[in-house]
Amino acid sequence: MDRCAAKENAETPIFNRSHTTVIIMATNDRRFKNVLNSELQSNYDEVTESFDAMDLKPDLLRGIHSYGFKRPCAIQQRAIMPIIQNRDVIAQALSGPGKTASFSISALQKVDPKIRACQGLIVVHARELALQIHRDVLAISQFMDIDCFAAIGGTTIHEDMEAARQGPQIVVGTPGRIRDIIQCRALQIEEMKLFILDEVDEMLSRGFAGEIYTILHLLPKFTQFVLHSVTMPQDVLEVTTEFMRDPVCVLVKNQELPLEGIKQFYIAAPKEEWNLQTLSDLYETVPITQAVIFCDSPRKVDWLTDNLTARDFSVSAMHGDMEQSQRDGITKKFRSGSSRVLITTEPLARDIDIQVSLVINYGLPTKRDDYIHRVGRGGCLCRKGVAINLLTINEAHMISGFELYYNTKIEAMPMNIADIIRNAKLPNA
Repeated sequence: MDRCAAKENAETPIFNRSHTTVIIMATNDRRFKNVLNSELQSNYDEVTESFDAMDLKPDLLRGIHSYGFKRPCAIQQRAIMPIIQNRDVIAQALSGPGKTASFSISALQKVDPKIRACQGLIVVHARELALQIHRDVLAISQFMDIDCFAAIGGTTIHEDMEAARQGPQIVVGTPGRIRDIIQCRALQIEEMKLFILDEVDEMLSRGFAGEIYTILHLLPKFTQFVLHSVTMPQDVLEVTTEFMRDPVCVLVKNQELPLEGIKQFYIAAPKEEWNLQTLSDLYETVPITQAVIFCDSPRKVDWLTDNLTARDFSVSAMHGDMEQSQRDGITKKFRSGSSRVLITTEPLARDIDIQVSLVINYGLPTKRDDYIHRVGRGGCLCRKGVAINLLTINEAHMISGFELYYNTKIEAMPMNIADIIRNAKLPNA
């Protein structure tokens, strides 16, 4: 792929710690599960329970309500206000529903539409997530004179350079491409107000440390910084130590994550093979607008897809063993509604922020923290949703552990499940 050969200018302003804001929000990398999270202690308890109380721009507030948001979820109640108040903040939380909207709303509140230059920069680890945030910004800013541009790999850098030169106020993209268009001086960063690193522990675990540090050292000294991470491994702590000063620390507990709008059920079969028949019965009787079925491995995704297809059920499948172009096509079909049922794995689906009215777990996740990433797609920000867990009798005892961990209720599936799902359809479904 083409790369700009421009070199870094030694006079490029390096950021100043005394003018930094950092918000660290969440991911869940299994390699860091043994790292103690005691490094971060919450020192910020302010909660803003409504968007109306955040003193947002009228056109921004209008866009929020038009997008279907009723009230902020836990991470938004705590993170948006410190960002727009220019506070140094670290927020540690699971990467549950609503975090992408936190970024979008905060950036839109801070940028000046009269300035045709990048003022908000959001860097994420995955192309799909970048495109989702781009869509969020465009939708929420529909009543504002704001331009947003997505800079991601997979396209020619010359196209991105030309788009960056048009002066979009908000840019979202992946680390390598963002670094390149800054170094090429296609993206003008002199007016930069807010820089956001989303899921920084995931980015570092994927080898993006070099790109991240390069970007940090290219930004103007008055840039406000925002980061997001669940875990606090040593490499994340090094970033916070080097690039932060006197931060506010925000901690969102598992029990505060927005599962209250999601009805959760389980079915425990004597044998795992019986769950295939149960799923087939659900497919035939339940009014599915769109649904995501989660499996624990690419092999299980392929197996389930083959078996449902053999029974003449129309499904799409996506997992990490597929080519990027193939995954992009499947994602596009599912978003457009031409595909109703997507079978996938949790790690891959975490990169695409899709909300549906029905989530089915073909077996419980092995890590409790993964449950929110799956089930949280069944509802967000007071939207309704349904989650069904297909288990074996030997797994049934795990239900109580998930209930305790998330302070939620997972009930045996009732006979009127079709009516429950019908009443839980999302507004845009």
